[in-house]
Amino acid sequence: MDILLRGKNLTRRWGGLVAVNNVSLDLERGKVHAVIGTNGAGKSTLINLLSGEFPPSSGQVELIGQDVSQWPQPRRARAGLGRSYQRNTIYPSFSVLENCRLSAQAQHQQAWAFWRQAETDPTTQNLGQEAAVRVGLVDVLDRQAGFLSHGQKRQLEIAMCLATCPQVLLLDEPLAGMGAEETERMLALLQELKKEHAILLVEHDMDAVFRIADRITVMVNGNVIASGTPDEVRNNPDVRNAYLGDH
Repeated sequence: MDILLRGKNLTRRWGGLVAVNNVSLDLERGKVHAVIGTNGAGKSTLINLLSGEFPPSSGQVELIGQDVSQWPQPRRARAGLGRSYQRNTIYPSFSVLENCRLSAQAQHQQAWAFWRQAETDPTTQNLGQEAAVRVGLVDVLDRQAGFLSHGQKRQLEIAMCLATCPQVLLLDEPLAGMGAEETERMLALLQELKKEHAILLVEHDMDAVFRIADRITVMVNGNVIASGTPDEVRNNPDVRNAYLGDH
């Protein structure tokens, strides 16, 4: 297996509160690994541990074979980790292309080229355009990002991730607030992206999760209660009682 990101026995405590308790998972290239659970289950905290928003209280994170447990988020991003957030983090007054180009610029900094305007750099310009085209925004490259539809804004966030040339994508509720047509476009995009990336998907849309995920981890109160294929998780009695609503 081509495992690109590995969390080993990750725990995060704030005083007496244990938000994530001894969680382990592997993200493999070519696979979508979904993490599901009710609000407060620890899903976003787990993404924050993997991405470097804050370090684990105990446990280890490996990115492409390196121990990155104490690396800050920017260093992990430069090493091949991209993430999106629950809320839009775009630059609404800039164009779609400029949003993507700025993301590429953060990854491919050229401080030595002080005589050249950053926006004219062909490398970041090309990377930004390729990312926007890949997610289906080719027809709105010059549109101000703030005027995009909700679904297009979520697509733009993924394009901004792709512009940094990541190998691993951590996606926090990319389908939130989408209609049926937008959801279908996003699922098709994720199906295409997983060919070259390892993807962690945190999502509340269970129909979408069971359609797209190759593996699902279920969390309750910071603990993993089940992890396996969609069929294994769907038929797990603990999951059905705790989360899917069967009593």
